[in-house]
Amino acid sequence: MTFRSRSPLAILPLLVAAMIACHGARAQGVRCGAGHDLIVQALEQITPQSGNDAFENALQLLKSAVAECPELGDAWYYRSLVEKRLGHDYLANYAMDKARFNGSEALDQSLNPLVLSTPASRGIEAEGVETPVPAAPPVKLGPVQQKWALVVGIGNFTDTQIPKLNYTGADATAFAAALKDPAIGGFPSDNVHVLTDDQATTKNIKEQLNWIARHAEPNDLVVIYVATHGTPRTTDTAGGANYLITYDTEVYSGGKLDEDALYATAYPMVELADAVSTRMKALRTAVFLDTCYSGGAAGDNGAQSSAPITNTAPSGAMLAHMSDGTGRIVMAASEVNEESLESSQLHHGYFTYYLLQALKTGKGQTPLSQVYSSVALQVSQTVSSQGMHQHPVMNRSSSDADFALRTPPAATANAHP
Repeated sequence: MTFRSRSPLAILPLLVAAMIACHGARAQGVRCGAGHDLIVQALEQITPQSGNDAFENALQLLKSAVAECPELGDAWYYRSLVEKRLGHDYLANYAMDKARFNGSEALDQSLNPLVLSTPASRGIEAEGVETPVPAAPPVKLGPVQQKWALVVGIGNFTDTQIPKLNYTGADATAFAAALKDPAIGGFPSDNVHVLTDDQATTKNIKEQLNWIARHAEPNDLVVIYVATHGTPRTTDTAGGANYLITYDTEVYSGGKLDEDALYATAYPMVELADAVSTRMKALRTAVFLDTCYSGGAAGDNGAQSSAPITNTAPSGAMLAHMSDGTGRIVMAASEVNEESLESSQLHHGYFTYYLLQALKTGKGQTPLSQVYSSVALQVSQTVSSQGMHQHPVMNRSSSDADFALRTPPAATANAHP
């Protein structure tokens, strides 16, 4: 049997059909990128304590998401949760059926940003304040049983137009070493997972957060540390640093900002906030965000002035959301209108350097609220002496949410939670 090659005229219709299909797929990808961003915007609107107005706003955003990309299963899934919260049971069931049909990662992982993983009282004891969702029963804290940590530092990126960061890898490595040091953190080495550069993909970060969520129990201690670029969404009317730039984040295409690629590949800050507030059961959870920005460096690399790597930090609303629940402490390297700066003399970011110094000086036994006071003072004074500004910020779930990385042996029985 012999085979004959097709003539050019015979192949032409196939080529045209392939080009049309490719164009359609690319256009659909753009629409789904926009739909993904609308999901992020919707999730930023709501917390378990939000009122109906916030849920109505989120619903409109999710409706827009499925209009942009009807097969976006996560949009249908979150729409189902919001419809259910608003009392629209029939529409909630319809949206859930759509989520199952199209496939939803959020559904598969049973993610629910509307249910806190710790008591909604935001304190160690229930305050008896009525909230839109019932507060969980008060939990009596005992001594720390186990410790878990995820440490992330990213300075190099697959998108070569993203400005490199010089010391985020060193920051992450040094912080992880301090956690594992018996004289500072006392964390079991196997329980401290470190992701740097090519290991720190969006997928890997989400998987490692899920690893902690599966293992950490209420009387455990959890630490999450992230050092990388952050970005505000340029179309976000609410403002705030909404994305973390991971190793495989795509920001530019042909030297220009590609917003759809950014939204599809970066790690939404709200997902980190939801992981901490709704998935971590540990009643002692600390988050450290040294999210570095380098607007000047972006210009040096020839990127456009509209680049999303700008001089801003996590918004107050986002930090508050991350501290929802009980026993949450969140520290960020700078205020929202400031840069988180690196030092060529210290070979670290200023925030992480002084954080490490405070932890070492106190041998891990200083309550984190006092650690923050020391770090904030040292960073602001040092940076100010160089004619710049950087002021670390802290959010806590309640005024009594405080703990140290390592409990003083003599005070174990009476340790403050």
